[in-house]
Amino acid sequence: MRPKQNSDWTLDLATSITPQITRILRERIIQNDLKPGDQISESELARDYGVSRQPVREAFIKLADQELVEIRPQRGTVVTRIGYFAVLDARFLREAIEADIVKILATAPDAGLVADLREQIDSQAAVGNDDPTAFMQLDEKFHRTLAHAAGKAGAWKQIEGLKSQMDRVRYLSLGEIRVDNLITQHRAVVEQVAAGDVIAANAAIRLHLREVLNDLPQIIQGNQQFFDLPDGDMPPPVNAPIQGGNNA
Repeated sequence: MRPKQNSDWTLDLATSITPQITRILRERIIQNDLKPGDQISESELARDYGVSRQPVREAFIKLADQELVEIRPQRGTVVTRIGYFAVLDARFLREAIEADIVKILATAPDAGLVADLREQIDSQAAVGNDDPTAFMQLDEKFHRTLAHAAGKAGAWKQIEGLKSQMDRVRYLSLGEIRVDNLITQHRAVVEQVAAGDVIAANAAIRLHLREVLNDLPQIIQGNQQFFDLPDGDMPPPVNAPIQGGNNA
């Protein structure tokens, strides 16, 4: 149950433990260091991290609220499988929120923000396909920057909670991720924001956030044991056409 080597997954005993344990376990689940179906032990984790069982127990409760673990009384705690419909719902809600975020930014373009985002994209391109995990972290920073620049830091916190299942899918696809395509889509978002083109910026972010739907059937096919799938024939992901970039 010990995590893979990751300096971000160590504890600072001088600060509050429960938030750190919660973050670390959440990241381990999202990055599939703790895989769907894995049973995790409160006592083992407490021993591994050198803490009491209380902060681990509190972390389990928070993660259960995010549907990342299932607490089974008298039977232990299990990492949940990835819910098919949860992925679709998270993508739908994230698109709605981020479409409004880029609308705000494109309505009044900020040159300093645009310069920052272009630098971030250059950093993404430098990483490229060599380190997909590093790219994912840069991708997260890019979208967080958009939200904070629009004055929607609170909305971004809501997105972070909603998109956990979506992020688990993305990490499952790391070996096949089309980084160049994603970078091109990021550039399109930034340049339309810079141009003050609200409709085109809206269309660009929607196209980008629907990318996961294109890969979802293939990811499920290669990792069916990690998914909670509907009984019978699985309905295809709904990926409605973007018409003029304003189909909210």
